[in-house]
Amino acid sequence: MSKAQDPFYIVKEEIQESIDKLQSSFHQWERISPDSGEQVHLTKELLANCESIEWQVDELDKAISVAARDPSWYGIDEVELENRRRWTSTARTQVGNVKKAVVAGKENGNTASAMRRELMRLPNSHHTDRSNQYFAEDNDDFIASESDTQMLLIKQQDEELDELSASVERIGGVGLTIHEELLAQEKIIDELGTEMDSTTNRLDFVQVILSMWYWSL
Repeated sequence: MSKAQDPFYIVKEEIQESIDKLQSSFHQWERISPDSGEQVHLTKELLANCESIEWQVDELDKAISVAARDPSWYGIDEVELENRRRWTSTARTQVGNVKKAVVAGKENGNTASAMRRELMRLPNSHHTDRSNQYFAEDNDDFIASESDTQMLLIKQQDEELDELSASVERIGGVGLTIHEELLAQEKIIDELGTEMDSTTNRLDFVQVILSMWYWSL
């Protein structure tokens, strides 16, 4: 079976695409200002996608374990099995690194946000009313600009996440097909073994009958 037809490589390609998109979203997450609404939104999406990809890699590992019981039946050898195990290990590490970084950033963001809220409560008597007015106007302009930027980024992220979600669904379907195919093949092997045992018993019986017939002559 060529790699283009092997279900493992079909699923592997889908998972790798999901990991590439995950890392792209993660790099975008790194550039976003902490404690912004956009980062909170993207943090949730990143963590959810990490969980989904980890599940897919686990399912692929299970399929590898099944194939390892009888590699020759699936047309592979120990070298190929080791390469597949190494790839799933690398994929799991890539996703795990993103997950750890996002979780750490989320915790740090919560701490920094609390500190900023405390600082904002302190009174400042050195500003005049006029400077306060200018500050408020500049702040409003900045907030409006940031809001427009964030809305555009959120729209782009939603589009990327929609593509990632569709990819995840395809992977889930292919993974289920592989699992069902492996179960069916195991059943066929068991049935074939039973039929071979039955056929062997019948041949033995025939040989006994022939021997009896031969000695009766």
